[in-house]
Amino acid sequence: MMRDRVRLALVLPDLLGTYGDRGNVLVLAQRLKWRNIDSETVTVLSDSDSVPESCDLYMIGGGEDVAQVAAVRFLHRGPGLRRAVERGSPVLGICGGLQVLGTSFVTGDGVQHAGLGAVDADTEPGSGRAIGEVTTQSTLGGVGMLTGFENHLGRTRVGPGSQPLGRVTRGIGNGHDDAEGAVRGHVVCTYLHGPVLARNPKLADLLLEWAIGEPLEPLPDPPELRALRAERTRMHVRNRK
Repeated sequence: MMRDRVRLALVLPDLLGTYGDRGNVLVLAQRLKWRNIDSETVTVLSDSDSVPESCDLYMIGGGEDVAQVAAVRFLHRGPGLRRAVERGSPVLGICGGLQVLGTSFVTGDGVQHAGLGAVDADTEPGSGRAIGEVTTQSTLGGVGMLTGFENHLGRTRVGPGSQPLGRVTRGIGNGHDDAEGAVRGHVVCTYLHGPVLARNPKLADLLLEWAIGEPLEPLPDPPELRALRAERTRMHVRNRK
């Protein structure tokens, strides 16, 4: 039976909230509303006691080195997010959120920091920033092509305990093996901004289906999104030639 209310956790937006990534929670709430499903957004700030383990879906955005270090220290202090992951609750990590949820990340001063280990991914700084539009063919069934924009210095290598979210056809992505993002179970990490769920509603609905535990009725894409995806598909085809 579909639950009456879906609890969406926005984790540390005061630290990890660049490039409008909090908009992903608004997208999830609106897509639930269109289906007459109530939602509640639980905002976890850095002065909170801990992350509640009882939410249905978690979102972590991007940030710079200092913010990432503060965020991972906060998340290591309590077991809430780890327990939610172990329970199978879906988690979406964007950019810096990817690195925090990974095995380890190295900041610009050369110091290595232990991540949450929710995905098997290690990140080091690259020689230059990856900036621009990205298209990637998702490894998740039914999601298809993903689009977004990237702005990051990190280069991420996905280990055997996870799989890439997709294979890059345009842009840099992780910077290794033509991979973009990382997935383990219901934890999905990506460098795509946009917000990513506004530009990729199939991914949004997959996360919601994981949270609810049953399929959702499909929704029509708005004309603006259809036009954007058609343009990105043409670019994808040209880049493959």
